[in-house]
Amino acid sequence: MLLSRYADLLRLPGVLRLVLVSLVARLPHAMTGIVLTLHVVTTLDKGYGQAGIVAGAMTLGSAIGAPWRGRMVDTLGLRRALAPSVAVEAAVWICAPLLGYELLIGAAFVAGLFLVPVFSVVRQSLGVLVPPAQQRTGYALDSVGTEATFMLAPVTGVMIATQISTTVALVVVGVATVGAGALLMWLNPPTRSAQLDGAAAPVPVERGSWRDVVTPGLLVVLAASVAASLVLNGTDLAIVASLQDAGRGGSVGWMVALWAGGSLVGGLVYGAGRRAVHPLAIVFALAVLTVPAAFAGTPLLLAFAVVLAGLPCAPALSSITATLVRLVPEHRRGEVMGWNGTAMTVGAALGAPVCGAVIDRAGAQAGFLTASLVAAGLAGVGLVVLKVTRDRAVEVAARDEVAARDEAEPVTGDALVEVLTRAAGTGGPLSGDVPAQAMGPRDGASDAREVVRQATTVPELS
Repeated sequence: MLLSRYADLLRLPGVLRLVLVSLVARLPHAMTGIVLTLHVVTTLDKGYGQAGIVAGAMTLGSAIGAPWRGRMVDTLGLRRALAPSVAVEAAVWICAPLLGYELLIGAAFVAGLFLVPVFSVVRQSLGVLVPPAQQRTGYALDSVGTEATFMLAPVTGVMIATQISTTVALVVVGVATVGAGALLMWLNPPTRSAQLDGAAAPVPVERGSWRDVVTPGLLVVLAASVAASLVLNGTDLAIVASLQDAGRGGSVGWMVALWAGGSLVGGLVYGAGRRAVHPLAIVFALAVLTVPAAFAGTPLLLAFAVVLAGLPCAPALSSITATLVRLVPEHRRGEVMGWNGTAMTVGAALGAPVCGAVIDRAGAQAGFLTASLVAAGLAGVGLVVLKVTRDRAVEVAARDEVAARDEAEPVTGDALVEVLTRAAGTGGPLSGDVPAQAMGPRDGASDAREVVRQATTVPELS
């Protein structure tokens, strides 16, 4: 059963080729940060703080550039949108090995600004190639592939930088980045359903106001992205600090690999299942399952704890993407995927310094707890907001329809139940008992509110 759902997915036209291309195209993204850090520290003879500024400049550029690069994919088509990225990235990485520290900061910002949007393009295309019933499996496989990439690429980057030179490593990053863009341009995966019928590029459509897209549901999913990224980056830092405190700094690589391995298993199991779960609920579970790592007194216990903490990682990321695809119209998905990338960047920018400061003051265990508590708090607030906004939407929809129908004729019990069922979006009878007083002629809005209040008790999380 586990393998059959993935086999069915990979038999869909274009999906296997897209998955294989995405594995290759993501490699430079996953190795850039560590290669830049090693270049600044070893070749330019600067400190880790200064290396962090270079990495931060690239991250800032990526956070700013992701939404408008996604918008270009929506409006211009993939090949025209990627051409500037490929040209700028080629120029930046040709020059990067020759630059001094100050100029490298600026180059890193520009590289982030024009970063080839491999992650968002692949996810956007999966939303077109994969039917809705299989999208959860598709995005779970995508998250598993991402984990595999981040297990392989940093090790490769470190090996080249330490065994040959950081200059060569930067050149490899540049060649791989440009190659990733060229590979995507060659493949040209569809980003709109119309392209499946032979259209070369998206047909321009009226984009409408941003208010049509930015809904409470979208905002809480972006909040889930922030929370997930925060706990992941905080946990990453706490793992390093915990092993350093134990005198086992050389074990960081395999400990992170175990963490990623847990994520691989969790992603495969989630994608093969039949039930979707709202990303806020999975992020909350991610935060809770990270807590045991704070109480792991030995590296062996920490190994078990990080595998447990890793299990919800890929499910959380795939659930976020699948939910965004359902919430956003097709012609705005590229832009919104860019917003999601920015949200992940914000979470990373918050998680590392906040948890780092706590670790400096109270130790690695406090770092795990801080990441868990902050992420759980964000997810909990999001769940409350989701419930409140859904209850209000149901109430307003029911009140409006009851009032409209009551103008023509009294709304009796069966008709009222039909209205409320449709308003709640359940497609069937409302859960819970309808009050007896609701079964006769009604005066409209006040009784509709009471029925909705009693019948609708929780947000829809699946």
